[in-house]
Amino acid sequence: MAVGTKQLAPSELDTFENERLVEELRKAKEELFNLRFQSATGQLESHGRIRAVKRDIARIYTVIRERELGIRATPVAAAPAKKASKSKAKKTEDAPAPAEGEAE
Repeated sequence: MAVGTKQLAPSELDTFENERLVEELRKAKEELFNLRFQSATGQLESHGRIRAVKRDIARIYTVIRERELGIRATPVAAAPAKKASKSKAKKTEDAPAPAEGEAE
């Protein structure tokens, strides 16, 4: 998937996990830096590319923020991480309770 293309639609971003979104954001920012550098040195041929990359960055930020607010659901693949916390909770239930007077 190339940054700054029509392939980076919000519906496709919904399928990415948070780590992948952060990685795509990093790549997009790096590409924007390179495009700005090319523009400053007069080597940039397609100025519309800067606009497309900026929009992709905004899309990624929007998806991340909507997930933080609970507006947009995170991908289903993130569910197995919750199972690990349940087993941890189960282990604490099996631990013996402290005797009276002892600190928890």
